[in-house]
Amino acid sequence: MVRVALAQVNVTVGNLDGNVAKIAEMASKATTEGADLVCFPELAITGYPPEDLVLRPEFIDDNLAALDALAFETRYGSPIMVGFVDRDASGDRGVRHNAAAVLHGGGAIKRYHKMQLPNYGVFDERRTFTPGAHARPMRVAGAPFGLSICEDAWHDGEPFNTYARVGTGVIVNINASPFHRGKADERIQICQARAAQTNSWIVYVNLVGGQDELVFDGGSMVVAPDGEVAWRAARFEEDLLIVDLDVPEAAPTFPGSGTPDMPGKRGIADPALDEEGSGATNVSWEEGPAEVYRALVLGVHDYVTKNAFAEVVVGLSGGIDSALVAALARDALGAPAVRVLAMPSRYSSPESLEDAAECARRLGIQLDEVPIDPIFQSYLDTLEPLFAGACANVTEENLQARVRGNLLMALSNKFGSLVLATGNKSEYAVGYATLYGDMAGGYAPIKDVPKTLVYELCAWRNTDAIVRGEEPPIPDRILTKPPSAELRPDQKDTDSLPPYEELDPVIEAYVEHDRSPDEIILAGYDPALVERVVGMIDRAEYKRRQSAPGIKITPKAFGRDRRLPITNGYRDHS
Repeated sequence: MVRVALAQVNVTVGNLDGNVAKIAEMASKATTEGADLVCFPELAITGYPPEDLVLRPEFIDDNLAALDALAFETRYGSPIMVGFVDRDASGDRGVRHNAAAVLHGGGAIKRYHKMQLPNYGVFDERRTFTPGAHARPMRVAGAPFGLSICEDAWHDGEPFNTYARVGTGVIVNINASPFHRGKADERIQICQARAAQTNSWIVYVNLVGGQDELVFDGGSMVVAPDGEVAWRAARFEEDLLIVDLDVPEAAPTFPGSGTPDMPGKRGIADPALDEEGSGATNVSWEEGPAEVYRALVLGVHDYVTKNAFAEVVVGLSGGIDSALVAALARDALGAPAVRVLAMPSRYSSPESLEDAAECARRLGIQLDEVPIDPIFQSYLDTLEPLFAGACANVTEENLQARVRGNLLMALSNKFGSLVLATGNKSEYAVGYATLYGDMAGGYAPIKDVPKTLVYELCAWRNTDAIVRGEEPPIPDRILTKPPSAELRPDQKDTDSLPPYEELDPVIEAYVEHDRSPDEIILAGYDPALVERVVGMIDRAEYKRRQSAPGIKITPKAFGRDRRLPITNGYRDHS
């Protein structure tokens, strides 16, 4: 029997001292509970992804010093496995590895270099790292173990071929796997495939926390050799999952026998753990809108707090997008840290202002009303000589959005708050957003959330409040009224766009699944609709490139996931 601790921690890229302190604290807790090995996520020392920090020699030096400091700090505790950036043994400072070290007794007794480097979607590891060349079997409390890192498990080649051949009873896979809808099921399937390949326990340890556009959702787990998910850790929060695995001891000829055996710290284990055979508590994982909402809350919280903002400001229009962003901000940061502005114009309906005020009241957040009509009129008066003879068009609509953006940024400058933009994925996709207007902001929480999902999230949040015995935060009228930017009389989104129920599936097919227009049409969509939507998406690339970062919740978000040239003469619309 070997006791393994899965320590999913929320670290910050570049905060080496803070990351080491957090890792050491959780390692101490696992030692107290008698763990034979404490496993931490991929690149936990540096945070993930460190991106081009890895290209700085001094950063690698400091990360190696942090690893040494962690080894010293944990020298009397249980052995730990932790991710860091390693240099090549040859001393070539240009060769860097995404690595894991096993620390015990004050030093590193084993190092493993990630063999499979992802280079797709949000990942650029071949830009910064060199793949490792060898599997690393070892013994832990007499049991045969194998080491691996994240992408290694998504391939049936090395190092898992070696571990299958030599007979490792346990394979630890440390991860920094970002969230998107459905990702948890994908991870389970991958772990089950590796368990079947190797006949081993798969110990999957994932990072948790927000890092710029990415949210890491935790969800560490242990999959048995027969493919059963034996234990699960929490999602969207730090957790320490401790399990006892029934693993035969390694034979004397096991390749890891040259590694000093690590006996663990059973003498001070919690008796309750030994009575039950495991300290693990299985948890249920949210699905659907619930998991997306939790991801968004975590992303907002960590972006704001890790970048040292004390508060956020949101333009609250009385529409559904801004209501969702305000609710996310309140849930992530607490009511005192959220301020909202209602900025009605001559085209704003009285109901919208009422809905904004009611939403703010239910959320318990500060609302200030600043009418923009005097400012808007001054713009029109100033521009009248320049616009003489020209008919009114979208220019006048956009002026209102830009006035609002200026007011929000003025509050940001004066009080040091972060402006949260309120645009959704449907709007960003087709360019139905105003540069320097409603796109103004430092962070865009729902940038990757399609409009139809916005409605689902708001409905879920209201239902969740009712279940908790609370008042639903989003008034019913916000959920039921037709969406409108209210920038001209009686305006509706459907004046310029297809209904979102028709628009969003085409966006998903073209953007997230890379389907060609012909393929989308063959799937049963109206050719005129497809041509229109694809054309809008392509033309809006220059706008998206200037937008604030936003939280990734789909398999392909705008930004790092989807990199297209702005100046682009290619059109595949036939």
